[in-house]
Amino acid sequence: MAKKTAAPSAAINIGISAKDREAISLGLSKLLADTYTLYLTTHNFHWNVTGPMFNTLHQMFMLQYTELWNAVDPIAERIRSLGHVAPGSYAQFAALSSLPDAPAKPPKALEMVRILVEGHEGVARTARALFAVVGGASDEPTADLLTQRLTVHEQTAWMLRSLLDD
Repeated sequence: MAKKTAAPSAAINIGISAKDREAISLGLSKLLADTYTLYLTTHNFHWNVTGPMFNTLHQMFMLQYTELWNAVDPIAERIRSLGHVAPGSYAQFAALSSLPDAPAKPPKALEMVRILVEGHEGVARTARALFAVVGGASDEPTADLLTQRLTVHEQTAWMLRSLLDD
């Protein structure tokens, strides 16, 4: 993982200490890595889903990967706003993410759904773990971003989980 350093052009004085900005940026980097990993897995499943639920899941996965794609920029830009470099390579994401990579061989449709439930729950845990430092630093913009992400991931996990009920 590349060292995260403040931009050399100007000192940052936004009312959050350098130590807190670093800790928050690291947590956001983990959230970014989880989000991107889940995006790739969801897009993979969109391309490779088969079976009787094909149309429903193909469309659902498209909506989900589009939402995830749109989420990565605000997370990365918040890291930059805090004066740190956002990770952006597969190697960095693999090192930072709490989620496994997509299976090499596409699983059956309902196994895809189960994997995505676990992925959304994992991203929610990553986001939630950051609240202590964010709250202590009075970093309301990051708290707002985390709240938005938690809402999406918890709701998506619930909707996917509902497909697994008999």
